[in-house]
Amino acid sequence: MASSEIRERPFPSQPALNAALAQEITRALQQSLEAGRGASLAVPGGRTPVGLFELLSQAAIAWQRVGITLTDERWVDPASEGSNEHLVRTHLLRGAAAAASLVSLWNGAPDARLGAEASWTGIGSLPRPFDFVLLGMGDDGHFASLFPGSPGLDAALDPQRSPGCVAMRAPVAPAERLSLTLSALLDARQIALLIVGEAKRAVLQRARQDGPVSELPVRALLRQQRAPVTVYWAP
Repeated sequence: MASSEIRERPFPSQPALNAALAQEITRALQQSLEAGRGASLAVPGGRTPVGLFELLSQAAIAWQRVGITLTDERWVDPASEGSNEHLVRTHLLRGAAAAASLVSLWNGAPDARLGAEASWTGIGSLPRPFDFVLLGMGDDGHFASLFPGSPGLDAALDPQRSPGCVAMRAPVAPAERLSLTLSALLDARQIALLIVGEAKRAVLQRARQDGPVSELPVRALLRQQRAPVTVYWAP
C-alpha cells in the first residue's frame, strides 16, 4: 500500500469532480462490502464537499453495512450548525445513505482534550484500514484540524506516533477542535485530497516545495509513504 507518488486528477468544474469522486468512493466501499468485511469512510466537514455528499448519498450500495466517521470535529454540540457532524447528517446521511452508521467524534466531554481518548475508542468499532479517507485543505495548508501553530502539531503530524485523536486549536472560532492524527488518517486503503480554486492549488504547489511541515501541515501528507493519495482539483 505504501506509495510516495501523489496522483493529481484535475476537472473542468466542481460538478464534474464531484461525480467522479462519488463514483470512486462508491467503488471503494462496494469492493469492501463484496469482500465481506463491511466498509468504512472518514470525511471532513466544511462547505466544499456538500455537493459530493449529496451525490454520494444516492449510491445504490448496502449502506447499512457502512460505518462513517469524521476526520475532525469542532468541539460543539452536534445539534449546532457549526458542527461537522451536523453537516454530514444533513447532506450525506440522507436518502439511501441514511442507513449508514455514524461514529461521532463529539462525546460531551468538557473539552476536546478530555474527550480525545473516548473519541478514538469509538472509532475502534469501524473496519480498518479505512476503505476511503476524504480530506480537504485550507488556505493555510491545514488538513483535518491539523492547523499551523496549534500546540501539539508536531506530534500530531508524526507518522510514527500511535494513531489516535488529538485536541487542536484553530485560528478562527470555534477554536477548539478534535482531529484524527496523521498516523490515524494514513490507516487507509485510499486517500483523496479535495481542493477547489486557484488559490488552494497555489498552496498545494508551495507545499510540494522544500519547507517545514509546521508551516504547511499538508506537506506531511504529501511526503508520507504509507498510503496512496490522489488530489482532486477543480477551478
